[in-house]
Amino acid sequence: MASNPPIIKQVAWASLIPQIAFILILISIYNQFGFEDAGLYGALTYLFLSIGLRYFIPENHRKGIQLTKINQFEKAISEYEKSYEFFTKNDWIDKYRFITLLSSSKMNYREMALCNIAFCYSQIGNGTKAIEFYKKTLEEFPENGLAQSALKMLNSTINIK
Repeated sequence: MASNPPIIKQVAWASLIPQIAFILILISIYNQFGFEDAGLYGALTYLFLSIGLRYFIPENHRKGIQLTKINQFEKAISEYEKSYEFFTKNDWIDKYRFITLLSSSKMNYREMALCNIAFCYSQIGNGTKAIEFYKKTLEEFPENGLAQSALKMLNSTINIK
């Protein structure tokens, strides 16, 4: 039985500092060119860039989320795996996502992909694979509370210690 996908958004507050600085730089540029509403244009430019970068670069991750929302878990797993591979090959994008994607998320895309793969496996009834991916998440990201909680829950339901 599938349930609604959980949505967890954690913010890395320190990443907001360079983003605010970037907005101020944009405002300054518009101001230098004599725009009357430099603040508005700077903020809109930032917003446009932010949405565009997060739409096009993590494309597979976005597709995986869309498929998860409509309970197409098998297809979503494939998209999350592609996302994981992309961000593994291009780890600098993920590591510096507060600059490259203008994202202040505390979890990186590789970490989210592993958790989402595990969640999808749990929703299609494959607890063994779900546990495998939550464990893989904890191997790479030992502080991931989502994977820790999910493993405790899965282990308690199928009596695996």
